[in-house]
Amino acid sequence: MNDDPATTRGVQFPEVDGQRSTTATGRAVFADAARPIDPDLAERISRAPKWHTSYLGYVRDLLAAELADPFRGAAVPGAGLDSLYDRMEFIRDGETLRLDRAVGAFDTPALRTVTVEGEAAARSDGLRVPYGGQQLGGDALRAQLRDWIDRGIVEPSFAEAIELVIANPDWLDLADQRFVLLGAGAEMGPLESLCAWGAEVVVLDRPRPHIWESILAAVRAGTGRAQVPVPIDATVDADLTDVAGTDLITALPEVALWLRELEGPVTIGNHVYADGAKNVQVSMAVDALIVDVGARDPRTRLAALATPTDVFAVPEAVVADAQRRHADASRAWPRIARTMSRGKLYVPNYEDGVVTTPSGRRAGIADVLVAQQGPNYVLAKRLHRWRAHAMRAAGHHASINVAPATATRSVMKNRILAAAYRAANRFGVEVFAPDTSNTLMAALLVHDLRNDKSSASPDVTLDHPQELLSEAAAHGGLWRMPFAPRSVLPLAAIRGLLPGAPGGRPSM
Repeated sequence: MNDDPATTRGVQFPEVDGQRSTTATGRAVFADAARPIDPDLAERISRAPKWHTSYLGYVRDLLAAELADPFRGAAVPGAGLDSLYDRMEFIRDGETLRLDRAVGAFDTPALRTVTVEGEAAARSDGLRVPYGGQQLGGDALRAQLRDWIDRGIVEPSFAEAIELVIANPDWLDLADQRFVLLGAGAEMGPLESLCAWGAEVVVLDRPRPHIWESILAAVRAGTGRAQVPVPIDATVDADLTDVAGTDLITALPEVALWLRELEGPVTIGNHVYADGAKNVQVSMAVDALIVDVGARDPRTRLAALATPTDVFAVPEAVVADAQRRHADASRAWPRIARTMSRGKLYVPNYEDGVVTTPSGRRAGIADVLVAQQGPNYVLAKRLHRWRAHAMRAAGHHASINVAPATATRSVMKNRILAAAYRAANRFGVEVFAPDTSNTLMAALLVHDLRNDKSSASPDVTLDHPQELLSEAAAHGGLWRMPFAPRSVLPLAAIRGLLPGAPGGRPSM
């Protein structure tokens, strides 16, 4: 990483042997997270060579250890979070602070609020989800949910949650709800839906006019209102896009001070994304804000999305379905290709079968990690997961749901991933359009907030902490594939790079 003193400021990785190493930090954090549950695994991680590729196996091993011993595994999120806060730094004017101390270290206000009102009339037509050029609602949406279940694209619990939202259209009147959206302009964020459903949103994102054009358009097209941060000395004219927003990485203390002006409970949403090391940096800034807001009001609720390209503990029924699909798909070519590739291609999904937890629950491990996304991506997303577990354990409502594979700009700009997504249907995976994904996930968030029996509620007892992620998952088919995802990703990418690459519904 660039360590020029003139540009090194804000949230930063620590110096390791004279340089700010993302590799050394990520490896150390995962080792620290593993230590409470498996010291031997922690030692292997700390000595792991070539972390940029070897992390894939160790991240899976850590989840396997958590699954086998949920009591000690409950210490993993806290250990991982403590390690990140012990290591990551905040730098300003040559002074280096811990992140948790930086949040309250500066008391000079730098931001003020501009309120933007929605201009649309209130809607009462219930949940509508854009899909295939149509707006699906009511029985049409129920039929689509059944189709997704039949094809293994979503879990039945996901469909049950969405059907509850369909059956309770009053849940979508969010006039009584306020959301803090960090990374408000994210393609996978709930901004547009929350505004359409009448919520008050406190929106933060980078100071980029094109980002704020999109954010403000969504606000004005809705029925709620937005609180927008601008520099305290800014002159706000008709073009608010030129002055709105701030950089969370460098202005963390100022954003924290601004958010402290809020009164009453909020749902704070973590929807940030950046490429490479900045993904960890901005995720840490957001996490520090979540901690600060949550510490001041125990009614604070968390909203986040889990990437489908991670590792998950999944129910035994999911494993059985994938194995059935493998038996149906095991024709001559997959067997030949696996032999010719020395076992690297067409590996059966869930080859290790299932494990039995101490409570008697049988589960498998869905390993959907994608090497092209890299260890910084995994660390940032694991931070989101760890915080959700920690918030829920502390008595906060924590909504974190697995979103489907989605053709967002951040994914499609990676040539290999874009090609694999184009041909994913050949391997049983449906890649969703962004507007379909973000509407469904916003509806699922509403379900989690309105339904006291949701796994997001700290009052609901889970058989295993990992059920927080396995419940109501919309993984796009990745969990129920007949073949291990990484063993067919190269084939999907090759197929997707060919002229006339296939598309459409999954064929397995």
